[in-house]
Amino acid sequence: MAAVVLPRGLARFNRVVTNRVTGPFAALFPAFGVVAHTGRKSGRTYRTPVNAFRTRDGYVVPLTYGPEAEWVRNVLAAGGCELITRGNRVRLTDPRVVRDETRRCVPPPVRAALKAAGARDFLFLTRA
Repeated sequence: MAAVVLPRGLARFNRVVTNRVTGPFAALFPAFGVVAHTGRKSGRTYRTPVNAFRTRDGYVVPLTYGPEAEWVRNVLAAGGCELITRGNRVRLTDPRVVRDETRRCVPPPVRAALKAAGARDFLFLTRA
């Protein structure tokens, strides 16, 4: 099992407070988005604000809470999700978690912040 990068308490606070505040705006700005995913057990649709960066064939999302986060597990189990970013809804498939100690899959200023946070796992998704 992978170690949690940021504390679970912070994850709970962000889910209850920060995500509700930033969620409506996250889908409008560059480098941000909202992942729409279906719960593995509940079947309910969830919306999780994330940092998302374009790749040649899709998007990459830094996993600041590690690959064991519930939303990541939901996306992996479903085989994809939708990303709402910059006002567009993008269907993504083929989710895969990649560990990248160099963090080269994200822009240089982001690499430094992720390194400071200890984040080294990323979720790659392919545009459907």
